Amino acid sequence: MRNNILISALAVAAGSLAADCNGHAELCDRQYSKVTFVGAHNSPFVGVGPADNQLTDPTEQLDLGVRFLQAQTQEKDGSPQMCHTSCLLEDAGSLQDYLGPIKTWIDAHPNEVVTLLLTNPDAIDINKYGDVFKSTGLDNYVFTPDKTFGLDDWPTLGDMISSGKRVVVFMDYNMDTSKVPYILDEFAYYFETPFDPTEDILSGCGVDRPSGVSADGRMFLANHNRNVEVLPDVLIPDLVEAHNTNSVESITEQTDTCKSSYGRVPNVVLLDYVSVGDTIKAQDLLNGL
Repeated sequence: MRNNILISALAVAAGSLAADCNGHAELCDRQYSKVTFVGAHNSPFVGVGPADNQLTDPTEQLDLGVRFLQAQTQEKDGSPQMCHTSCLLEDAGSLQDYLGPIKTWIDAHPNEVVTLLLTNPDAIDINKYGDVFKSTGLDNYVFTPDKTFGLDDWPTLGDMISSGKRVVVFMDYNMDTSKVPYILDEFAYYFETPFDPTEDILSGCGVDRPSGVSADGRMFLANHNRNVEVLPDVLIPDLVEAHNTNSVESITEQTDTCKSSYGRVPNVVLLDYVSVGDTIKAQDLLNGL
């Protein structure tokens, strides 16, 4: 009887472990580069103003099931600040303010792989980003490839979780891996479809950045954050249509175009207002779950 109880307990534990790779057993043996994540575009900018892109904060986005967080930074007083285009327009606090709660969430969720994509248009010294990762303790979780990985080189989610190195960090421009090796060059690994898409190009999947590269061997990010033009050349996030933009039908219309073009679905579908629509349902569908 005691042996039966022990066997049952071990079976339950094994089953729990198997189900704990971003919430799905099926993802444990899947390489990071073969998983699709819905992403929160401009994740720290919360509200209903014209420069806001989300209705919930990054911790709430993670609670929802989002595992890819994108954020803009700008220089303020010599340091990285979570600012949208300009700190005069939108200021969500310091990089420390942003990363601290994410570290707390990751501490409490040991079977999750999370990706951060930061922008650095002001070419702030990359060591200042590294200092903040260290001060929050988030650097203890970061994954550092030993070379520039191709699609088939990435570990599985299960391996990343087992190693404890389960936070992947990318930066669009002005990184320096010789100084901070875990802040990776986004465009060495990814291409992106056109950003700030309006309705007429929302379902497209052409290579926009980096210009002129082949899609072969790269992960890719599909920008699916619909914008509306309020003045000539002035675009703002389209909150009114968010429930349609974030529907399975709209998301898969774009990802079907991508699959037709490249033979695979995007690694990231970047969305505004991730708390609206079919965000996680679409993520599960794209992962075949």
